[in-house]
Amino acid sequence: MTTPPYQPGYAPGQSDKSKVVAGILGILLGTFGAGRFYTGHTKIAVLQLVVSIVTCGVGALWGVIDGIMILVNGGTDAQGRPLRD
Repeated sequence: MTTPPYQPGYAPGQSDKSKVVAGILGILLGTFGAGRFYTGHTKIAVLQLVVSIVTCGVGALWGVIDGIMILVNGGTDAQGRPLRD
């Protein structure tokens, strides 16, 4: 078995995605599920998009709250690894 290549700045078992980027995308583009698409959670991202369309934009509040929660508590990527700072 070969060892994975060294990635500077990433702790072992940590995602290569940034929680700051995911949070900002969630706040600014949460209507489109951008923060969740970024982290690889495609089903949730599509659901955010559908809810925003069906509610004529009111569902965008979900993206804003989601972005704030990612910034405060962190989050995970699609593989379940914690997002890096």
